[in-house]
Amino acid sequence: MNNHPEGKLIVIVAPSGSGKTTIAKRLLNDFPKVQFSVSGTTRDPRKGEKNGVDYFFLSKAAFDQKVENNGFLEWEEYSGNRYGTLRSEVDKLMKSGYFPLLDVEVKGALNVKDSYGSDCVSIFIQPPSIDELKRRLIKRGSETEESLALRLKRAEKDLPYASRFDYVVTNDDLETAYKQVKTIVQSFIAD
Repeated sequence: MNNHPEGKLIVIVAPSGSGKTTIAKRLLNDFPKVQFSVSGTTRDPRKGEKNGVDYFFLSKAAFDQKVENNGFLEWEEYSGNRYGTLRSEVDKLMKSGYFPLLDVEVKGALNVKDSYGSDCVSIFIQPPSIDELKRRLIKRGSETEESLALRLKRAEKDLPYASRFDYVVTNDDLETAYKQVKTIVQSFIAD
């Protein structure tokens, strides 16, 4: 059933530290027709981030207005800031013949999947274990004790949802995990 004749979209979900960003970047390199959908956020830009490239940086009032006008496919508050998938960005990419790639949280991904049905493939990338996830997050060197605890707590909350996605890929080895994701995406966009 094709609910959205403009095209199809790809949703990737994973706890922080599972390799999602690396896998997404490789997909974008390997598939020219797959384009990242830039999200909106109420947080301030970090050094080097550009509006419209990394995020659309919105005031809380502008974000609220978009929520009120059904401007997001999904949105969520995380660490005091809001993040959302802009309907206009997804539509623009689809109408241009691209396959939007969404990097969203679990509940948002499930909402998008419900909305798009078979026009959406959802992939959950999971770590081999919580212990391994903790090791990877510590190795990154960018986490405080508090942020590490929050990320691990969030992962424990998200992992039980994995079975609700079309595919679950365990990233025990990045190359093997990427090959699995690449095969899924290749099959989906060729369909």
